[in-house]
Amino acid sequence: MTALAPHLTAFFQERLPVELRASVNTCDSYAYAFKLLLHYTSKRLKVIPSRLELEQIDAPLVVAFLNDLQATRANGSSSRNVRLAAIKSFMHYIEYRVPSALEQAQRILAIPMRKTDTRLVRHLTAPEIQALLAAPRPVDWLGIRDRAMLHLTFAAGLRVSELTGLRLDDLTLHPYASVLIRGKGRRERSLPLWKETTATLRAWLAVRGTVAAPELFVNSRREPMTRDGFEYILEKHVRTAIKRCPSLANKHVSPHVLRHSCALIVLEATKDLRKVSLWLGHASMQTTEMYTRADPSIKLEALNAVTAPKLRTGRFRATDKLIAFLTSRSLMRT
Repeated sequence: MTALAPHLTAFFQERLPVELRASVNTCDSYAYAFKLLLHYTSKRLKVIPSRLELEQIDAPLVVAFLNDLQATRANGSSSRNVRLAAIKSFMHYIEYRVPSALEQAQRILAIPMRKTDTRLVRHLTAPEIQALLAAPRPVDWLGIRDRAMLHLTFAAGLRVSELTGLRLDDLTLHPYASVLIRGKGRRERSLPLWKETTATLRAWLAVRGTVAAPELFVNSRREPMTRDGFEYILEKHVRTAIKRCPSLANKHVSPHVLRHSCALIVLEATKDLRKVSLWLGHASMQTTEMYTRADPSIKLEALNAVTAPKLRTGRFRATDKLIAFLTSRSLMRT
């Protein structure tokens, strides 16, 4: 039997960060997936996680674990696929690290991803965006910071990890304002900034003060802003914005909704899917195509470009004897 712990430790210490150069977010996501898997396996097999053996993580157990995620945690197909992707990545590593487990690994790798529903992306309208960006009151340190964060997140279509990872030296204000973003897959992109966004950033830099952290945005303790911290700030300002724009009360406004809203505004302005892809830092145009389903102007252009077939006009003619009789009776009365 083969102890699982040494191989799993090497996977997270060597395979992901060194060999694959996976991002911190990917490592964190995979670690969480295995935390769930080990808890489930430990409870099912009555073995503490550090004592588990590789052979015990077989295909039937993995399938049972995935089903349990949906049954007990109400995970959707997307979340299920993310956990399965982490397990498959580890099994690819095991294929050459433990040749004796090759058949076991291949059985797990054969587990199919579950098809997901294709829904329209959630986004905000222009009035809703305006109400949200105007929610922070720039009268103190926190208000100025929050306004700058919301403006930049929306204007650049940032992921939360990109926002929290921004450093002071990633921001350039001369000769023109731009920001360097380090996205998923270690892909970098440089984006110009609106004058309004630049103004909010200048105001923030003026009050940020001397902070040991190199990150652009910090919390009230002068430590780097976290994902949870930004989500809390966003939720707080959404509650304020609802007073000005009640339609926000019917929407779940997450950081990614701001990213989607930015994408649709860029698409509406440029009508160029490639520019949207470059703006958001997508690895594939297939990812960007989802925004064409949510933008009605794209369909309107297609509708206007096509000549509708002509329909023959004419009066209704009754073919049923009873209808013909009633029609004749109504004509006699006129």
